[in-house]
Amino acid sequence: MPKLVNLGSLCVDHVYRVPAFTRAGESVASPTHETFPGGKGLNQSIAAARSGVEVVHVGCVGEDGGWLKHMLADEGVDVTDLRMIEGSSGHAVIQVNEVGENAMVFFGGTNWALAEEDIRGAVARVGSDDWLLLQNEINDIELVLREAADRECRVAFNVAPVDGREAGYDLSCVRLLVVNEIEASALAGTDAVSGDWSGVVARLARRAPEAAIALTLGSAGLVYSDRGSGLVRLPAHAVPVVDETAAGDAFVGFLIGSLIRGETMEEAVRMGSAAGALAVTRAGAASSIPTLADVRSLVQAGEALGSRRASAKP
Repeated sequence: MPKLVNLGSLCVDHVYRVPAFTRAGESVASPTHETFPGGKGLNQSIAAARSGVEVVHVGCVGEDGGWLKHMLADEGVDVTDLRMIEGSSGHAVIQVNEVGENAMVFFGGTNWALAEEDIRGAVARVGSDDWLLLQNEINDIELVLREAADRECRVAFNVAPVDGREAGYDLSCVRLLVVNEIEASALAGTDAVSGDWSGVVARLARRAPEAAIALTLGSAGLVYSDRGSGLVRLPAHAVPVVDETAAGDAFVGFLIGSLIRGETMEEAVRMGSAAGALAVTRAGAASSIPTLADVRSLVQAGEALGSRRASAKP
């Protein structure tokens, strides 16, 4: 089976529960402070590993982040090329409000200290049938994309978070593009009108003409297009929301894992959607990522519910 090489970020997440997000000039007391492993790269590697595929994680952590490397190894992720260097590991300060929404401040730390040999080494580990996974939390994305294009790697890119660099990216080598509403609008250089995302996805397709595109919309579900095959909408699962942190990462990991296992884009999107839904029912980032068995169970439950609804129509 093909493998996934994730050139990705790792972070220490500091999570605070608040009644409402802090506004300018305001101080808000939090009754709790919890520390979790996180970072989009780490979360997505764990999700992909739990989806049942081989995962290699390439990146950098500081001496304070050795436990992040050990956690990935415990999940069965290959961390041979995950280097420990001087400096502070990436970290995030996350506020979670009473309805489970989150607001985050991200510090890149050693995630922004990748050397050219890290990048070229990661790309070199991608075989002809493998995938290279990227997020927007590392340095020198332009170099990564050039190296990947030169070696004709299949690239999956979760362009999150947007920070202005994305405007100049050459996405011609990307085969899977995953974005949320904010990221889609930034990449497309436009805003959706009245919730109609077809124009935005069309603009994304012009930037990444070889890519299947998945656009997540939170509680409104998602839309996706499989290389120009038309826009398909998938509703969200109705689940109790505890913490939205890492829901998108669970989605990405199970989506790419399903594609690696040979499933169709439709099947992969359904697996990703179920994984993201389960993640919001649990606190934390990496700690909220579900198992393959739980994801399959929710997918099957959703399919059964859909069948009952269809049979009940007059």
